[in-house]
Amino acid sequence: MEPLSTTLLAISDPTRRAIVDRLSRGPARITDVAQPFAMSLAAVSKHVKVLENAGLVRRTRQGREHTLELDAAPLREVASWAARYEQFWTERLDRLEDFFKNRKPR
Repeated sequence: MEPLSTTLLAISDPTRRAIVDRLSRGPARITDVAQPFAMSLAAVSKHVKVLENAGLVRRTRQGREHTLELDAAPLREVASWAARYEQFWTERLDRLEDFFKNRKPR
């Protein structure tokens, strides 16, 4: 799967987006990341694995403790891809606005 698709798949899930959001504030132990979710640590670990495979999360181990850190670089490609469509919609909305401005009242 291409990197953009892998990243989009990873952030398509609300739990994974919440994990990314939490890690955007700094590194955290996996147990701390899992704490707010009503699911097992194993289930959270599966979500983290998807984020790791997409290159969004790095895991370090020190003994039995696992620390997670965000690597937001893959999100740049998502932002770049989405920005092209922002221009498309802005141009469309500008034309629609012009249409209504130039429309003669009945």
